[in-house]
Order: sequence, then C-alpha cells, then structure tokens
Amino acid sequence: MSSYPIRDQQTDHLLTPKNAAVLFIDYQPIQVASINSMPRHILVANITNVAEIATNYGLPVVLSSVNVETGINKPTIPPLQNALKNINAIDRTNVNAWEDKDFNEAVKKTGRKKLVVNALWTEVCLAFPALDALNEGYEVYVITDAVGGTSYNAHKMALKRMEQAGAKLMSIAQFVCELQRDWARKETAPYMVKALTDVGAFVEF
Repeated sequence: MSSYPIRDQQTDHLLTPKNAAVLFIDYQPIQVASINSMPRHILVANITNVAEIATNYGLPVVLSSVNVETGINKPTIPPLQNALKNINAIDRTNVNAWEDKDFNEAVKKTGRKKLVVNALWTEVCLAFPALDALNEGYEVYVITDAVGGTSYNAHKMALKRMEQAGAKLMSIAQFVCELQRDWARKETAPYMVKALTDVGAFVEF
C-alpha cells in the first residue's frame, strides 16, 4: 500500500491547491432571495462549504460584490464572508465582473489559469465572466451545487451554455476530493471529511 509521489501541483491537469483560484461573485441578500433553482438555505450552506474548502486548502480567493458602495445593495452574506476570513470584497457596478478593472486585475494577479467560478445568478453574474475567462484562455470550473439562478430553467440553460463553451461542471464533493487526492495527506484529510459531511456525502448509519 503505497502512493506515487505527489505530482507537480502547478502543472497537474487536475485541480490542486497550487494551480487553481476560486472566485465568489455577488452572494448578497437580494441575489440569494431571488434564487429559485434550489432551496436557498441549501445554496447558502453549500457556498459556505466551498469557501471553507478554498480557505482550508490555501487557494487564492477573489471576492466581489455589486452596488454596495452605491447604497443600492447590501454586502456579502455573513456566512460566506465569515468563511472567507473577512476578505475584502471588490465592489463593482458592472453586471459582468470580468469587465471591472479591479476584479479583472485581481484574478490575473493570482497567476492561476484554472478558475473555479461561483456566482449568483448562474445565467448572468456567473455565465458572463465565465465565458469571458474561457475566451481569454482560462480553464473554468463551475460547482453546480453552489450556484443558482432565477429559475431552474435559467440555471440549467446557463450551465449548458457555459459547458458548450468549454467550462467544466463539477460538484462540491468532486472539488474537495480532487484537491485532496490522497488520504495519506493527513494534514488536510480532516478538511475533506468535514466538507463531505457538510454536503451530506458522509452520514452515520
């Protein structure tokens, strides 16, 4: 019972803590309240789970909000903000975060070409920057159980459009297992167990 040496985490074709960045866009009260593609309390729990995974595995994070400084909207929901250790959000007026200079530069500053993009709504605030990032040569990953749209159909059609453009769809369970990869990596294995438990993959019988 032996593992191969850990592959180069910067050049690995799979996601690793050294080659990916995680983006969180517009998880704010108004946006959460408008989601109809999944139960909202599950959405909040799931995106908080993703944030904890990103933090625990040390991935670079870019957080963005829309229209907070204009007074139109409220800041990032507290569960997500707390899970991200109170990282400062980049506030914008653009619907498409990729068209915001500060956000765009923050993403590029991570130096990562694999982007795990999470946003509300799937059909707008997620789809637009995802399509732009793909167009610029980034690999885009979408955690489908941590994003939502104004209807199930809007969510589904947006996922389909992004996938057709080259985005890779995945789940929370796949995300954390892909980062962990080996139970022998004992320093981070508890994080995987917690994430899988929180998403309901691990239960006691």
